[in-house]
Amino acid sequence: MSAALRRLPLLLGGLLTATILGISLLSLVWTPETPTRMRFALKLRPPLAQGLLGTDHFGRDVVSMLMAGAWNSLSIAGLAVLLGASVGTLLGLTAAARGGLLDSLLMRLADILFAFPAVLSAIMLGALMGPGALTAIIAIGVFMVPVFARVTRSAAVQVWARDYVLAARAAGKGASRITLEHVLPNVSGQIIVQVALQFGLAVLTEAGLSFLGLGVAPPAPTWGRMLADAQTYLSAAPHLALVPGIAIGLTVLGFNLLGDGLRDLLDPRRGGG
Repeated sequence: MSAALRRLPLLLGGLLTATILGISLLSLVWTPETPTRMRFALKLRPPLAQGLLGTDHFGRDVVSMLMAGAWNSLSIAGLAVLLGASVGTLLGLTAAARGGLLDSLLMRLADILFAFPAVLSAIMLGALMGPGALTAIIAIGVFMVPVFARVTRSAAVQVWARDYVLAARAAGKGASRITLEHVLPNVSGQIIVQVALQFGLAVLTEAGLSFLGLGVAPPAPTWGRMLADAQTYLSAAPHLALVPGIAIGLTVLGFNLLGDGLRDLLDPRRGGG
């Protein structure tokens, strides 16, 4: 396979994610209309009849809601992935460095966390904390922890067996110093790839939580809530469901392509075929 074809997923994924991230950042300073502005006289207008993508059942501009929803959805997903990656990476590095009983205990803890899906975790947290952005971030982040822990531990165990790590141990370096100086830099590529892959899953999960009413509190728009609100109007205004659905699909596709492209780029065994 040529180098250009191998890099195609990376280029397409990077283009998609950069575009969506750019739109979400643009929404912080400009949208065609105020996303929460209700105009009942203009409700359920089709695309181009009122604005580029029409209006919803409250007369709100769909383009503006889509742009603002991009920021809300991506920011929650990003914070959740950051939480999961930070805690999971720390657990994985610790398990690989210490080994033995601590390794087994940490991996069993990861198994227990993995047994609770994000939606179920959010329902339990929602009962305790109430629905909101923090609930969604914690629920998704906890779900990500065992994924990063397993990936990091697997990669770190291989690094600990390398000759340069054995030489560092023979020179008297402690486990913490070896982890920071030798192990973490050599597993960072796998972690970065996993961040990109899990980001797409986090966006999808956040949409599901918002669809169930467990995400950002109204009236702040999110893609999941846009889908939930569109259920009643599928026959009269199908664009209300299609627009956020396509946005979610493209975002997940973009991050998955980006993750696959980064994996090929950072792993010479995959990219050298």
